This record gives sequence, structure tokens and C-alpha cells, in this order.
Amino acid sequence: MWCWRKDFRVALKRMLNFNVPHVKNSTGEPVWKVLIYDRFGQDIISPLLSVKELRDMGITLHLLLHSDRDPIPDVPAVYFVMPTEENIDRMCQDLRNQLYESYYLNFISAISRSKLEDIANAALAASAVTQVAKVFDQYLNFITLEDDMFVLCNQNKELVSYRAINRPDITDTEMETVMDTIVDSLFCFFVTLGAVPIIRCSRGTAAEMVAVKLDKKLRENLRDARNSLFTGDTLGAGQFSFQRPLLVLVDRNIDLATPLHHTWTYQALVHDVLDFHLNRVNLEESSGMENSPAGARPKRKNKKSYDLTPVDKFWQKHKGSPFPEVAESVQQELESYRAQEDEVKRLKSIMGLEGEDEGAISMLSDNTAKLTSAVSSLPELLEKKRLIDLHTNVATAVLEHIKARKLDVYFEYEEKIMSKTTLDKSLLDIISDPDAGTPEDKMRLFLIYYISAQQAPSEADLEQYKKALTDAGCNLNPLQYIKQWKAFAKMASAPTSYGNTTAKPMGLLSRVMNTGSQFVMEGVKNLVLKQQNLPVTRILDNLMEMKSNPETDDYRYFDPKMLRGNDSSVPRNKNPFQEAIVFVVGGGNYIEYQNLVDYIKGKQGKHILYGCSELFNATQFIKQLSQLGQK
Repeated sequence: MWCWRKDFRVALKRMLNFNVPHVKNSTGEPVWKVLIYDRFGQDIISPLLSVKELRDMGITLHLLLHSDRDPIPDVPAVYFVMPTEENIDRMCQDLRNQLYESYYLNFISAISRSKLEDIANAALAASAVTQVAKVFDQYLNFITLEDDMFVLCNQNKELVSYRAINRPDITDTEMETVMDTIVDSLFCFFVTLGAVPIIRCSRGTAAEMVAVKLDKKLRENLRDARNSLFTGDTLGAGQFSFQRPLLVLVDRNIDLATPLHHTWTYQALVHDVLDFHLNRVNLEESSGMENSPAGARPKRKNKKSYDLTPVDKFWQKHKGSPFPEVAESVQQELESYRAQEDEVKRLKSIMGLEGEDEGAISMLSDNTAKLTSAVSSLPELLEKKRLIDLHTNVATAVLEHIKARKLDVYFEYEEKIMSKTTLDKSLLDIISDPDAGTPEDKMRLFLIYYISAQQAPSEADLEQYKKALTDAGCNLNPLQYIKQWKAFAKMASAPTSYGNTTAKPMGLLSRVMNTGSQFVMEGVKNLVLKQQNLPVTRILDNLMEMKSNPETDDYRYFDPKMLRGNDSSVPRNKNPFQEAIVFVVGGGNYIEYQNLVDYIKGKQGKHILYGCSELFNATQFIKQLSQLGQK
């Protein structure tokens, strides 16, 4: 596994250890310290290190930079912040107030010389020069969500959003700022990776602007041999094969249907229908009105948060599985857990030990070895139970949405539209059905139909659809924008192709699920996914395998290591690539990510990473389209 996430964890641990490599299993106590971060730093650390891991590294407190903080004069402080004016001012204030014993200042992105001088002046004025122990540029300005996925930012993401890039009234200066923000993060990403990529991008898009700027920035850094960040002790150095990685920059506008698509895999569904954010899902547990006296207030809903991280083995195994498979697996895990629990109880009862304390158990003679082994596996059993409960709750919440909104019907119908298969039901029927989904579900379905259509519907048909959508309670602004986009992109003559396979129904789920299952799946279709490459995956395949294809033949080619930049689409390297990074300018989603993961499974020895300027679900994307479509 090309596991750069592990390297980023190492980078963070090294920073938290005063920028000295963190040695695991060192017998001494860690040095106790305080971690001060801003919201950007918090977002970068939280998906990678748990509170327990921070504590193991000696972090007793982690506080936001702009919160009210009391002085702790005998403890060192590690700062992890963006080098903004506001943050620098607050750090200078901390020096003046002598809050901590010493200061280790780590900047997420490179700090300018003038801001560095501001800190130096404040340290001088506060007689705290000796207390500022280290100042580091960490080049960690991106968020790592998976072993093979990263996103640029979570704070201020509207600055690099699809809407920000595609606003009709955007000025050149504003566009430059958006592009510089994206390029700064991508530059940080490659510094941390320790590799200079070969860059490919489509022409005439925002992705091309990013490519030109990134090529220039990498080129300038490589030229400055004394200060180059791509030599010597970089973290990623040596984890690549001798061949350099490929960076494919694609523009969101090449495929607007996928982010609107109703999905069927576990992780993408969680992101689509629940509040899932930086690997944490927030659920509202309805406490219902049962057993409440008449006229009583409804009970408050309990909010629960669960972390869905790579440590969770069930999540790692099933996040890309079709939902029915997940429900079945949760049930199987539960039954296996109950069997183990029953075995412990049975052994205890045979030995007349019910109610005895665990100490007595281990003192019994050899014929109790079975029981001792069963009891010693209790912590593992309890962890298994915790994960089963977690996924039972999450899957149940997802299932409620599937059933209430008929998401299986939407998913299957959209798959047919996107693969140009004959439709068994008219689009108007679904839009007009009051029981099928929310107004937003109907809008998503219609937009996919409109985007995928070989020919746009006639004005008369369109009016009919618009009336049905309005009657269903839909806001028509997104359609307004998509109409302009389609006309501008001349998509009518060459619509994006989504392959020609569809989801295959396997009969109703109730036939598959055990009757004893706690997931009442009756009426929900058991759809099995067939692998088909989405546009982003197809583009990657062409460029990674060096295939000739009209879709990608005129993609520009940049090699920052070449002495002179050349405006060429002719690759100098003719060998297929082993490692690639796909980056979507304008926003990405878990459907695309999962499609790439499934694609690369069949390519032995090859690795890919998926990145995007922001990660949105369909609701967030529709909102942006709606804002763009407002008159």
C-alpha cells in the first residue's frame, strides 16, 4: 500500500515532539506540553490523531489560538497555525503576556519574511527571544481523510468552491487569489510527499490555470538548489518507485452528473444523507413520544457522534460496499459476537462461576484454559460490540432515509439514464409521485437527465417538466444554471459518457436478509453494482496507461524538472505510470473516490490518490448551483 497517510501522521508526531523524530516505545515519560492551534490546524490534526494519541505524546491540553487561555508558565507550547495577520498578532500577544515556558511555532503554510520579522520584534520587546525555541514551516496545508484521499480545506472552503470558480462576475484578481490558494495547498502536498510530479491537465479550464501556476512554483523551488524543498530529508523520499508520480488535474465541469447522483455504497450514502464531516458522523437519536403522558413535550433528541476512521476494521472493509451487503455484514458480526458471548457464559456456568470475580477464574487449574482464553479476549469482544453498535446505529439511520425517500428507486433510475438504458417508467411519473423522495431528490434526478441527454428536451417538454418540478416544491435555479452551462460547454453535441452498464437488481432485500435481522429491509431493492468507469476514472486510465484517446490526447503536459517549460501535449515519458494523483478543481465526492478505488484494485502494483479542492455532497452542490442560477 502506498500509504502516505502514515507519513503525514509521522510528520505531525514529529512536529508535536518539538520537531524531533518521535520514537515509539521510548521508556521515558513524554515531555508534557500544550498544543495551540487555529481552526485550520484543528481540521488537519483531528482526522489523523485521536485525543488518546495526543495524550500519549504528552499533549495535556489542546486549545484554540483565539480562545481565552490562562498562563501556564512552566509548560512548553507547540503552535500549529496558518501564518495570517490575525494569528501572528495573537501569537505576539502571547509572547508579551508570557503565557508559556517556551514557544515552538509551526506554520501550516510558509510564513513570509515580513511576518517573521513581526514575531522577532514582539519577542525582542517582550524579552522572550530565548523562549522562542523553534520556528518551522510545516507545509501541511491540506486535510488527509483516507490512506488515498485528501481535501484542500474545510475552513473558508467557499473561497475555493465550485461557485467561487464559476461565478460569471468573478474578476481576474479574485480568480488569481482562488488559484493561488489551491496551488499553495498542492505545493505543500508535494513537499510532504517528497516528489515532483509530471502534470497533465485539460485545456481552457480552471485546472489548466492551476497546472501553469503549480509548474512555475515547483520549477522556482527546484532552481533554488540551496533552499529546495525536494532534496534531502523529506518525508516521502524513497517511498516512490524510481518513476515519478503523475498528477492529473481535472475540472469539475467535465462531469456535473456524478456529484448529483444518488448513490448505493456505504461511505457515499453516509455522506449523502447524514451529517458526515472530517470522518465524523453526527446522528440525532429520536427518543420518540412513546410512553409519554398526553400533552407532554416531545423528548429532546440525543445527538451522538461517531468517528469512522481507518482504525475501524468494519468501516475499512465495507465503506465501498453496496448498502444491502453492509446491512447483512452488520447482522453477521452481531450473530458472531453473540455466539462468543454465549460461549463465555456457558463456560462460566459449567464451572459454577456465575457472579464470581475475574480474579478467581485465572487461578483455576489447567482444565480452565478455555475459559481463561475466553475471558482474556473480553477487551477484544467489547471493542467488537462497540463497532457493531456504532454501525447498527449508522446503517439504521441510512436505511430510514432510503425507505422514506425511495433512494434505491432513484439510484437505479439514474444509473439507467447515465448509461442510456431503456427507462421502464416515465421521468414525469417519478417527479409527480408525492411519495418518491424530497423536492431536492427530484431536482437531482432531473438535472442528471438534462446533463446526460444527447439532445436537450424541446421547449414544450421542458415547460412540462418545469411545471411538474415546481408543483413538487423544487427551486428551479439549479436548472437555470445547468442550462447556461450546457449551452456554454456545447455539451449537447458531446455529452459525457458514463459507460453502458447498470445496477442489477437481485430481487427484494427481504429475501436475502435473515428473518431475525434488526434491519427491516422489506421493499428495498437489493441492487448489485457493476464496475463502470466514471469520466474522472476514464481520464486517469488514459493518461496513466498512456493510451491514445480523443478525450485526453490534447491534455497539456508539464514537467517542472525540465530546464525550459514547454507548452506541449506530447509526453516525453512513454512508459505507463505506477503512481498517480487525481485532483479535481472545483470539488469532489465519495462516489468518484470509490470508483477510482475499485478501478485500481484490478491494477497490480499501481497506486492512486484522490484529492479535491473541497468535498461536497449533493445537497451542498445543489446549493452552489442554485446560487449560480439566481438571476
